[in-house]
Amino acid sequence: MKLALVGDIGGTNARFALWENDQLRSVSVLATADYACPEDAIKVYLQHLDISLGAVGSVCLSVAGPVSGDEFRFTNNHWRLSRTAFCKTLHVDNLLLINDFSAMALGMTRLELADVLQVCPGIADPTRPAVVIGPGTGLGVGTLLNLGEDQWMALPGEGGHVDLPMSNPREVQLWQHIYNEIGHVSAESILSGSGLPRVYRAICAVGGHTPVLDSDRAITAAALDGDPLALQVLEHFSCWLGRVAGNNVLTVGGRGGVYIVGGVVPRFADIFLSSGFAKSFADKGCMSDYLNGIPVWLVTAPYSGLIGAGVALQQAFG
Repeated sequence: MKLALVGDIGGTNARFALWENDQLRSVSVLATADYACPEDAIKVYLQHLDISLGAVGSVCLSVAGPVSGDEFRFTNNHWRLSRTAFCKTLHVDNLLLINDFSAMALGMTRLELADVLQVCPGIADPTRPAVVIGPGTGLGVGTLLNLGEDQWMALPGEGGHVDLPMSNPREVQLWQHIYNEIGHVSAESILSGSGLPRVYRAICAVGGHTPVLDSDRAITAAALDGDPLALQVLEHFSCWLGRVAGNNVLTVGGRGGVYIVGGVVPRFADIFLSSGFAKSFADKGCMSDYLNGIPVWLVTAPYSGLIGAGVALQQAFG
């Protein structure tokens, strides 16, 4: 039988692996800037494994953006892809392109206990949708449906661009400063790597402090060292994430649980677990009881997007 290959392509890095027996093998990370197109990167990946062109029969690539037609232009790097040319160049029989957050959502179906930290206790209802939300470069939001018989459907959306919810006067003060800086304040403009410095600058402005931290990593590191302003940033971030996640649960009836993914939150996992996330998640007035008992997990697995691409490939081509 021919091999199956999966890829998870971001703005900076492209991750590739072989998909075999329902799991990843030979994971490799290549810089997108080093290659003119995905075909060149995959050729190098296969050469490193001493695999010849034509040995791979099926490929699934997780890509950022809506997928349709023969041509796909990557939204966060310089790559372009033609399905027809891709298959011809790499001697591939089948190419499946899926939205990156659809892949992330499907990756939740193969998690192990060691891949998650419990944020809110509860029992997931497998017959109801699950919400997948991921602060990273942006804010991804998706819905995962269990179709039964180990079949799954991921529904992508643009939930990261909803308006940022506010629930107290302090948040209104911070929102006003951020609005004056950027205009419309979406959830993504706060709940992302670039959002942390925005919240930090707002806290400094409202409190009369001089900002000295200029990046999400600097803010996270300062918080881990006990810096009070940086800790405030992460607390507001966590509470806002709780409200946005709870809103999504109410919207889709997400009693199948909530998965928090992406690269931002795991950097300060201990702070997050003791934050006001859980209280904000369930603070929905007359609908607060609806949120009680819905489990929330923080996902720490490194290659969920790749695994989700493998699940999609398996469901599409067997």
